[in-house]
Amino acid sequence: MSKTNMKVCNNYFLVDPTKASYLDLLLLLFSSNLTSARFIDSPPDTLKGFRRSFTSRWIIALAILVQKLLMLLRKPMAMLGGFLTYLLNLITANGGFFNTIFNLITGKLVKPDKSAAAYTSFVGCTDRRVELDEKINVGTIEYKSMLSIMASKIAYESKPFITSVVKNTWKMDLVGNYDFYNAFQESKLTQAFVFKTSSTNPNLIVISFRGTEPFEAADWCTDLDVSWYELKNVGKVHAGFSRALGLQKDGGWPKENISLIHQYAYYTIRQMLRDKLGRDKNLKFILTGHSLGGALAALFPAILAIHGEDELLDKLEGVYTYGQPRIGDEEFGEFMKDVMTKHGIEYERFVYNNDVVPRVPFDDKILFAYKHYGPCNSFNSLYKGKVREDAPNPNYFNLLWLIPKLLTGFWEFIRSFILQFWKGKDYKENWMMRSVRILGIVFPGGSNHFPFDYVNSTRLGGLVRSPPPTTTYSTPDEKLALIA
Repeated sequence: MSKTNMKVCNNYFLVDPTKASYLDLLLLLFSSNLTSARFIDSPPDTLKGFRRSFTSRWIIALAILVQKLLMLLRKPMAMLGGFLTYLLNLITANGGFFNTIFNLITGKLVKPDKSAAAYTSFVGCTDRRVELDEKINVGTIEYKSMLSIMASKIAYESKPFITSVVKNTWKMDLVGNYDFYNAFQESKLTQAFVFKTSSTNPNLIVISFRGTEPFEAADWCTDLDVSWYELKNVGKVHAGFSRALGLQKDGGWPKENISLIHQYAYYTIRQMLRDKLGRDKNLKFILTGHSLGGALAALFPAILAIHGEDELLDKLEGVYTYGQPRIGDEEFGEFMKDVMTKHGIEYERFVYNNDVVPRVPFDDKILFAYKHYGPCNSFNSLYKGKVREDAPNPNYFNLLWLIPKLLTGFWEFIRSFILQFWKGKDYKENWMMRSVRILGIVFPGGSNHFPFDYVNSTRLGGLVRSPPPTTTYSTPDEKLALIA
């Protein structure tokens, strides 16, 4: 029996890890009756379709178990992340590891200022590049993809860092830097920043959502949430991403939401766009993000379409995502394809090699049936790209792929030492990124999710395109015209 009076939809599957005991999870594996589970809220008819599936129950139990462990380790994770980040900045501020030891011994140790623009996040410490690639022509989709991954990368940084890069390095105008409220987790967990590309394209606004913080347990809980809502004429949508974007706890997705207490990502950014585009009809905008940020960027136009925001959608030039997880089912994908086609929106989804995040949530055919929509720009470890319907090994956990993934992880570790000689000094990997490569050997694909390889893919691999349709030229004149 459903326990919730839903205003957002009539069909839903909601899981609350806080209400599940470890005994409940154990019993879930041996009982096909999900209607009695106190931590699951869903209409009985919805549960009938998969109540006999052990696979579905195993996925639910595993997801809840990991979320419970994450919540338990939330403070230790944050402390560890803070310590590692400070240590990395300490080493950088003192000119390297050995200089740090020398300065410590001689009493000349330079302590980093956490509030300074130079203080870099853990993700940023793996790749300190912030400059744009000036070799790519401005105005092209290749330029926008390069600009987007750089914006997605620095979205992990502090507000002073972002402000400094946008204004001083990129010579562009910062429009806003936000911390948005998540009503379900009752905290400001969603970050995004907005800038105008005044130095290269004065009519373009870029909205970049921050991805999953490596040591933020709440972000990982959002990613691992197995809950979903089925919206009428839209399809199933991931609940965790919906909540991070601005879903209201009691009202779902109201057309308007004017809150004097909290800022919600979707509503605040939409109002900003209304104001900016209302004053300047020539303005366009793009959405981008890495990881969780990519999911929010891909979901944003869906809510615009639900609210009938055709004028804003017509101003949306493109959505560029990197390492983006799945956000909905096949019906949702068809809905989004129609939206993209109707409004001429370019959707470019990048997946590097064995990155695990684009391969979740799982497409198990019974419980979730999540699908990516639109083609995938898939890149291998040589940064060679190919347009595919989806990345190879779509659900990741396949024993046939284990050996190739392990070998690829070992090759990427070796590549980290020779890439600078192969592709140039701009692609030199620092010792922190090389340490992350070891993770890619122990946990295949683990290191592939970091922005470093996505930056390289957009710069070295370009934006891969489907080949043009084959045309038969029968006469010599037609062949000569083709050559000319």
